[in-house]
Amino acid sequence: MTLESEVVKICQELIRIPSVNFGEGKGDEKAVAEYIVGSLAEVGITATIYESAPNRCNVVAHIEGSDSSRPGLVVHGHIDVVPANAADWTVDPFAAEIRDGAIWGRGAVDMKNVDAMILAIVRKWARSGYKPPRNITLVFFADEEAGMTYGSRWMVAHHPEVFAGCSEAISEVGGFSVTVSGGKRLYFIEAAQKGIHWMRLTAQGRAGHGSMMNDENALTALTEAVAKIGRHSWPQRYTKVVKELFKKIAEATGRPYDENDLRPLLKEIGPTARMIGATLQNTANPTMLEAGYKANVIPGTATAVVDGRFLPGYEEELNSTIRNLIGPDIAIETISRDIALEVDFEGDLVESMCQAIKKFDPEGIPVPYLMSGGTDNKALSELGIVGYGFSPLRLPEDLDFMALFHGVDERVPISGLEFGVNVLENFLENC
Repeated sequence: MTLESEVVKICQELIRIPSVNFGEGKGDEKAVAEYIVGSLAEVGITATIYESAPNRCNVVAHIEGSDSSRPGLVVHGHIDVVPANAADWTVDPFAAEIRDGAIWGRGAVDMKNVDAMILAIVRKWARSGYKPPRNITLVFFADEEAGMTYGSRWMVAHHPEVFAGCSEAISEVGGFSVTVSGGKRLYFIEAAQKGIHWMRLTAQGRAGHGSMMNDENALTALTEAVAKIGRHSWPQRYTKVVKELFKKIAEATGRPYDENDLRPLLKEIGPTARMIGATLQNTANPTMLEAGYKANVIPGTATAVVDGRFLPGYEEELNSTIRNLIGPDIAIETISRDIALEVDFEGDLVESMCQAIKKFDPEGIPVPYLMSGGTDNKALSELGIVGYGFSPLRLPEDLDFMALFHGVDERVPISGLEFGVNVLENFLENC
């Protein structure tokens, strides 16, 4: 079986094992973890399951390199997926059907396609006896989709020895192509991530009968505060990685580069602008509201949830702005908070990524970017491991790739998957 055919087969088999993470500790990665252990065992690679809670499973395997004196590389993916409502989909989200040249299903891009690439490559190596140039620690994490509590956070806290000797890491959402106006392909490699501050806002008021006057209505106070957040115009703040990306966009398209306002260049990158636009500023989006229990009862308490994301270096600006917007009478409780990351887009590892892309797409232009979300690299950074997003895909020009993450009819083009597995193999053999 060729590397390309095996990656398609493994991707389909992984999708067909539901490993849905519902959040709040409700998830189950056991079956897919056991599949990975079995897949590696078939070619003589021993893997270990680390169970952080019942059925919350992480998988670790070590691949010996030819030069064990070099620091090791962590190659990691997550094996949980977000829920999918089958009624909304064109196909069964867990059937891994091939249609229109793509594999359809939950996890096809986030991120069982990459898990399949990793497995296909190391299985090929094991069958041929090949050793990569440095030691590789393979890790398949649980719970990435709900805060990493049972996955990378737990592994770093309870089993840091797994990562001993490793200095760098690669994982998801990087190395995918974006065709800019003029037809040039930029390959976005993740070198930075926004931080997270999910917060619960609570307003207290005077409960009472809905027919009476009440100037201490908790729901009124809360909704006014939420509206201020939702309508706030955040200032533009450009980090080092953002500036590097937009300079490349300007060069590729022949458009002017104005460091004081990068927003005009967003139109050059099509639908990807929805995600990249969020990396030019902090963001805070109201996502949940809860109050009351009867139409004629004014509630004494009302709550809302806000998804705050801050740029590297701008966490305090996010928090102080929210406080100033809502005033002193609304309480703020942190639901979840995680760091922002930004690393240099240079060095031998980055050069190996760029060379691998150019080997299989000589006209491709590797560029760094800041991701609006986050990955398990945040947890590994606590061990001093420098992480990048590098899971290469060459994508059709008209594909709205970002809309597929957590979206209906998630799918990965087979041609992109085949391209990606070859690029990733080349990178791992030369990094």
